[in-house]
Amino acid sequence: MSLLIPLYVHPAEDPGAWHRLITSAARTYGVVLNPANGPGEGPDPAFSAAADALRAAGARLLGYVDTDYGVRDRAAIADDLRRHQEWYAADGCFLDRVTATPDGLPACRRLVRGLRRLGARTVVLNPGVHPAPGYVRLADLTVTFEGHWSTYVSAFSRPAWAARQPPERLCHLVYGVPEALVPLAVRTAGERGAAVCGPVTGELPNPWAALTPALTGAES
Repeated sequence: MSLLIPLYVHPAEDPGAWHRLITSAARTYGVVLNPANGPGEGPDPAFSAAADALRAAGARLLGYVDTDYGVRDRAAIADDLRRHQEWYAADGCFLDRVTATPDGLPACRRLVRGLRRLGARTVVLNPGVHPAPGYVRLADLTVTFEGHWSTYVSAFSRPAWAARQPPERLCHLVYGVPEALVPLAVRTAGERGAAVCGPVTGELPNPWAALTPALTGAES
């Protein structure tokens, strides 16, 4: 099991979390960099330093890019990727709020192809639910669940096509996990066919403001 780490807190606000992430980088699938709901208007020196340290530690860096469920202009999305690449040497992108319906698939396919032509070596799609099956073929990793632990425990269901996918192509992001149950969340993701996960204890509006205990060994 490897961990996808969206850490949406500024390095100056919680330097300890970033230090722990850097020292545990080998256990991650990738780290999502999100300076300002995207790359922001200019390079942030604190994020640049964190990105340099993460890269030196062997982490894969993914720039956060919002697609607004297919509404956002593809040129703006491409510009976000370029800025992540130029400012933080991102290896790829974490496309958030991706469409999940069959009718949105052709546009998503064109988007991903365009981003790969721009040099995105890793593309992660986050519809947050099980999308139409074709989406998984577009990406290196697809987040097929993003939600609260209570929902994950009580209402998770997996379509038959998802059970046939390679686990390393699927990810579950679960927030609101009681700290004592983080090891269970990791095991549950594996049992449900996702070899990548990101269980955090935080709650809305920003559950990703703290580092997952699963990364720092609190689960052992």
